[in-house]
Amino acid sequence: MTSLGGVEMVDWNLAVATATRLVKPGPEVSRDEAREAVAELRRHAAASEEHVRGFTRLAPADGAGDTPVLVVDRPGWIRANVAGFRELLTPLLGKMQERRAGGPGGAVLGVVGGKVTGVEVGMLLSFMASRVLGQYETFAPPTPDLPGTPGAGGGRLLLVAPNVVHVERELDVDPHDFRLWVCLHEETHRTQFSAVPWLRDHIEAEIHSFLGETDIDPSTLLERLREAVQSLAGGGKPWTAGTEGAEADGEGRSFVELVQTPAQREVLGRLTAVMSLLEGHADYVMDGVGPQVVPSVAEIREKFQKRRAAGAGRLDQALRKLLGLDAKLRQYRDGERFVRAVVDEVGMDGFNKVWTSPNTLPTKGEIAKPADWVARVHRKTD
Repeated sequence: MTSLGGVEMVDWNLAVATATRLVKPGPEVSRDEAREAVAELRRHAAASEEHVRGFTRLAPADGAGDTPVLVVDRPGWIRANVAGFRELLTPLLGKMQERRAGGPGGAVLGVVGGKVTGVEVGMLLSFMASRVLGQYETFAPPTPDLPGTPGAGGGRLLLVAPNVVHVERELDVDPHDFRLWVCLHEETHRTQFSAVPWLRDHIEAEIHSFLGETDIDPSTLLERLREAVQSLAGGGKPWTAGTEGAEADGEGRSFVELVQTPAQREVLGRLTAVMSLLEGHADYVMDGVGPQVVPSVAEIREKFQKRRAAGAGRLDQALRKLLGLDAKLRQYRDGERFVRAVVDEVGMDGFNKVWTSPNTLPTKGEIAKPADWVARVHRKTD
């Protein structure tokens, strides 16, 4: 648990317990099928290293070391992400704790307490845990059950086996091809961070800057969180998109949009740009390598894109909007277009100048207009 000033702002252990209890069970598989899926994901993850590094021309920096690949179930994903949240949110919780004593939010927090907040965080994590196929976990410290890379912020690659099996069955695609295709995307993220040592620290600094600018009283933050949970449970505000009135009143907007302040917009723009780059680059690599090693890549891509766009239903779409997942889908699309346009213009080596320093990362505007990035970074005089 995180304890600040003797008071638990968020009961993280309870968040883990709640999410683990509420998360939907994975697909029905036999013991042998589960073992085979785990073993194949590990093999594909190892094979993806060579494919991705050869295609991107990126290699781990000296001393970066190999980050571990962990094939986890849904509770394992929950534990890893709670550990990451604890690391990133400590400054924000500290700031909220300082405001708690004298502000109006103090009374609310005194009633609600860290345990109720932990339950609410757990409910949101239970929703997410059944949807993530893989993730490069950047910030969480290593633990005995979830090892990371010492000295590199605990970096580790997570592959969520039951979710991979669920989606490959839902799409009715070749499971061997689909598992390799997923590994190519996630391995690209691992390569990005191992080949670009400053990237992790840069993103962490931007996130801390964003959190440091937070100017929201605890009662408002908890109210937003509660509305998200009520939406998940089918009660409270509808949080549905599609009407101008809802957008004007704040409904249908993501949780991040609802709690950010004007001072955070500039930071969020930079974060959006770098996340679009990372996600788009992974999609570009996945499709670039795919035709050589994944025979059914065209079928997989077509079906997967339709699934991404459609969502699982009205409630799922409402929660995706609230949690900002629609923005993530745009990051895949916009980022991939940026990478493709730049590589077409200046080649892979020219594109890789993007990893030189934070100054060569694209801005949000350059993600939309790749030619502007090419002109700025390559200083074309023609």
